[in-house]
Amino acid sequence: MTSDGLFDALPETDAGTLARLHDRVVAAATADGLLDVAYRTVPSPVGELLLAATEDGLVRVAFGASEQVLASLAERISPRVLHAPGRLDGVARQLDEYFAGRRTSFELAVDRRLSRGFRRTVLARLAEVGYGRTASYAQLAAAAGSPRAVRAVGTACATNPLPIVVPCHRVVRSDGSAGGYVGGAEAKRTLLTLETTGSE
Repeated sequence: MTSDGLFDALPETDAGTLARLHDRVVAAATADGLLDVAYRTVPSPVGELLLAATEDGLVRVAFGASEQVLASLAERISPRVLHAPGRLDGVARQLDEYFAGRRTSFELAVDRRLSRGFRRTVLARLAEVGYGRTASYAQLAAAAGSPRAVRAVGTACATNPLPIVVPCHRVVRSDGSAGGYVGGAEAKRTLLTLETTGSE
């Protein structure tokens, strides 16, 4: 058998070996303090979610497994980004409990470095809008100390790096209609319905 024939008999990829090598890279990076951003994806009733965490806590929740999101994290936080699901096991478990209606608030360490200024103030106020309740953009603007900044509140919600965990889906228009949402209108309806049903 020629050497060409020998290699032809090998599989093009060995998934098991690749997974073991990846696990070794993650373990070594973690041990050496080189894993700055760990990420994983999880299924959910509102579609696949990408979760990312630094050593300080959950830093990003994104709808869909987007290469653009990972590139943004690499640019804004660190290029040392790895698929390392273990760091996010607790987040995934709490999200499962939330979607199953068994959890009404999250008990997670959160890294808020992706929000600044007034947007960060607005997102901090969102925690005061309880499970199963809603607040208008105007009410949130007033709570954030800038009653006329209704449009800025909308921008803060639209750019929320931690949707669902920081519940921007609970912010609605003054007429009671849902308004926009970073995950899309259907996702917002699903979350509001889930919380309405779960809070009864």
